[in-house]
Amino acid sequence: MKPIDKLVDNGKVAVLYSPGFGAGWSTWNKEVPEILFDPAIVKFVEKEQWAELETYVGLKYPDIYKGGMKDLAIAWIPEGTEFRIGEYDGAENIEIKEDHSWITA
Repeated sequence: MKPIDKLVDNGKVAVLYSPGFGAGWSTWNKEVPEILFDPAIVKFVEKEQWAELETYVGLKYPDIYKGGMKDLAIAWIPEGTEFRIGEYDGAENIEIKEDHSWITA
């Protein structure tokens, strides 16, 4: 697997997720894990450049489901933190491993 490009600032990694109900971002595009971290998408979301974001995603990732794109948000997570994206009815949330009580069988 090739390394994934990430935006890191002050020891935190930008993670993209879609908290709105209806469609997920990464959970509906699991075959393209780089969309969780794409630095260009992060910049478009930070600057609220939605038209530019739509053009960029359409060109770079033409085959992904784009329904969750309109609700993208950024979470800044410390580098090296284990996490997963949870989803309920299209609304994604970030679950940090150390914040949960994991059960072992």
